[in-house]
Amino acid sequence: MKKWTMALSLALAAAATAAPAHAVDLKGREIRLAVDPTYPPLEYKTPDGKLTGFGVDIANALCAQLNARCVSVETSFDGMIPGLLARKFDVISSSMTITPKRMEQIAFSNKISNAPARLVVRRGSSLLPDAGSLKGKRVGVEQGTSQEDYARARWQSAGVEVVAYQNQDQVYADLVSGRLDAAFQASIEASDGFLKKPEGKDFEFAGPAMDDPKYFGQGDGLGLRKQDVALRDAFNRALAEILANGTYARINRKYFDFDIYGAK
Repeated sequence: MKKWTMALSLALAAAATAAPAHAVDLKGREIRLAVDPTYPPLEYKTPDGKLTGFGVDIANALCAQLNARCVSVETSFDGMIPGLLARKFDVISSSMTITPKRMEQIAFSNKISNAPARLVVRRGSSLLPDAGSLKGKRVGVEQGTSQEDYARARWQSAGVEVVAYQNQDQVYADLVSGRLDAAFQASIEASDGFLKKPEGKDFEFAGPAMDDPKYFGQGDGLGLRKQDVALRDAFNRALAEILANGTYARINRKYFDFDIYGAK
């Protein structure tokens, strides 16, 4: 895959730096993973209700590497950080962007994937992802996301109506119905979860990818409580191991035709 060797080297180096002097034994331990299953192809449900997706498979691979017993806890994205801090679960495993704002509250694992944000509009629209173009328009975002933070900080004060929804499916439903002029979300989720589906046939990306590090950070990682240093380090080691042994690459190929680890 493109840039795979460089990405792998960087991941292994980062994991090695983070490795503690004494490893924690997680064999058989129950670890509760928070998942928002409304973000295909990252996290979603099959017609029979089974959780699946790239993020779910990666989390399962990490847990297998740790010999831990992981249990998924379905949670809306905007409730993940409060739920983590309230000990309703142990790890946020849905793709959460590592940002300075979030790092004030929680800790993160090393980067697991990377997807810049993109604006989706109806085909033929002249809208672009800037305040001037979107002034007077309604832009849908999912609550609690870095896209919501960016849109409110950069666009709302300029007259853009930012409309937050509890899950991404609701954003797309209102976009298709015409109640929204645009949707703002991670590019991979929009591409595979909407634009490649029948309901997304009349829509397209508008303008360039948005990757302001203040809001979109350095990629996506697992979210953990700051005091759970041993657990974070264990997941970092497991991540380095599945990158090295080919498990990550196999899961990547199952869902994407590009390297999601280094995607930009």
